[in-house]
Amino acid sequence: MENEVEREGGSMIFSEEELIEVSGLKKGIDFIEVTCGCTSHRYGDAVGRLRVFSNGDLEITCECTPGCNEDKLTPAAFEKHSGRETARKWKNNVWVIVNGEKVSLSKTALLKYYNQLSKNANGTNRSLNGRVCHREEFVRCSRCNKERRFRLRTKEECRIHHDALADVNWKCSDFPYDRITCDDEEERASRRVYRGCTLFPTCKGCTTCVCFGCEICRFSDCSCQTCTDFTRNAKA
Repeated sequence: MENEVEREGGSMIFSEEELIEVSGLKKGIDFIEVTCGCTSHRYGDAVGRLRVFSNGDLEITCECTPGCNEDKLTPAAFEKHSGRETARKWKNNVWVIVNGEKVSLSKTALLKYYNQLSKNANGTNRSLNGRVCHREEFVRCSRCNKERRFRLRTKEECRIHHDALADVNWKCSDFPYDRITCDDEEERASRRVYRGCTLFPTCKGCTTCVCFGCEICRFSDCSCQTCTDFTRNAKA
């Protein structure tokens, strides 16, 4: 139908009413794209292009300056890149323009597939007490050689860890949540043994806390071997 954005398989992604007066709307085969932004009280507005994919993935290309090369950012990473002072609330801090006004993503229909994806993933990858079965992991800074903790409780957090692990030049200042620097102390060894296993606090890795691939921690837009193998097996 002409008044609908089509989803893969023929079902509708968003109705015309859900996208009415949304600025910068473009329609792709399996995504829509809209103008988005995030406001810093110090630096002002950072503007970008948000793509909402039919599988629930979100991806932002930053256009804060003509020379900015940041693309394929998660909303949380875009929030940090913009210099937003109160990070960790990207659903409220990243906005789109509707009827000429800035409207938080959380107040639009654009997150409905992202939220459904997270809900489904959480429901299929839980331990006996209902918690998501992904233990906390560490990534080492390429500058100071200190290890930093990553929580993997949501798809967003899993993507942040996934991208950090794949980046050989990852550094402390790239962490999108807590504002840490190479000058901050590394976690004590006695604290690092606690990784969030729901059965044994100091577990070194078991079938309860180590996931070997699920919708929440594997990404269809990534070409790494782990994600590729998972996507291939899921389609088999």
